[in-house]
Amino acid sequence: MSSQHTNETTGVPAVGADSPFRQEHVLRDEAPQFVLPLVVRIEKTGPPARTDALETAARAVLVLLTDERAQGEGEWAQAVRDWQDARIRKVVRRARGAEWRKAGTLPGVTVHGEASEVRVFPPVPLDGWPKELAKLQVSGTDLDDPEPVAPAEPGLPVLWLNPDLGMSAGKAMAQAGHAAQLAWWELTAAERALWRACGFRLAVRTAPRERWAELSGSGLPVVRDAGFTEIAPGSCTVVSDHPALRARL
Repeated sequence: MSSQHTNETTGVPAVGADSPFRQEHVLRDEAPQFVLPLVVRIEKTGPPARTDALETAARAVLVLLTDERAQGEGEWAQAVRDWQDARIRKVVRRARGAEWRKAGTLPGVTVHGEASEVRVFPPVPLDGWPKELAKLQVSGTDLDDPEPVAPAEPGLPVLWLNPDLGMSAGKAMAQAGHAAQLAWWELTAAERALWRACGFRLAVRTAPRERWAELSGSGLPVVRDAGFTEIAPGSCTVVSDHPALRARL
């Protein structure tokens, strides 16, 4: 999964100094390509609800970015920098049983939702996946919400999914993760600290069709997919509606 930030074309600068969109990266496609692996646990019985899995995946990306091993001279820091200097790709795979346990032996962080578990790993070369992850399947990651999803709590960051795009759960998890990352890049240090202190609470919801045009054209960060899988290149998939960013519109 690779995405672009709408601010590349609107000229609105990102706040975060670590954002690759602070200045134009004309050689991003020529740089070595990396991918951020995420693995969602889906057992035969009791799979997680779709929305819970999407929210957990989005939080997992933020947990990885703020892990001390991804900062400064940490053991993951160079891989994270290399990944962000190229196209920001994420791939979600599924595992259960022994596969999940083997994935848990690799360096990474497991993030828990209400009933979901997502493990995020430091970026790896596009063609250099660890064998424990390379054999996991990408396709077939389909989940449902058994009950109607409640409206997001007031004041909570919301990642709004495009109501006109049909995405598998795995694809939507990757897109939600990227939307969370775009919001993170635009926050100030103080705003980031507040979000981190509350465990990166957020909601993922499908936008009402009548609001999508307003949301996607509002100036909030928008994920534009590169079209490697499932959907057409340039499709707007998710809008990052963080209260701190909305207050600056």
